[in-house]
Amino acid sequence: MESKKSKWIPEICYEEQADGISSHIPFVQVPTEEEMPKLIYIFESRETGEVEPGENGEELPVFEMDLHQYADMSVLRDGLSTGAYDEIRVCLGLQTMKDAVPQGKEITEKIRENL
Repeated sequence: MESKKSKWIPEICYEEQADGISSHIPFVQVPTEEEMPKLIYIFESRETGEVEPGENGEELPVFEMDLHQYADMSVLRDGLSTGAYDEIRVCLGLQTMKDAVPQGKEITEKIRENL
């Protein structure tokens, strides 16, 4: 199976409503011919409190960059044993699937009752 190199770069977006309120859950608009990335790299940028001189002698803040990786949980779920997947979920502050699934079904049922 040959994989083609794409020049498409995912862009993380936030939906903003007319009243100025934004969703806290971002989205990626994926072109029809592309797939959602299984892993996304994001730099965390923080000011260090230090400054350095700019081109014209002005003080510019110094930033520290730290690279983070975010994986698609469904890829991990499908590729790992149940135990390994649950270990990752617990490390991320989530419940094991055994505990989370019944609660999810309860929430879904309450939503259906209110519709």
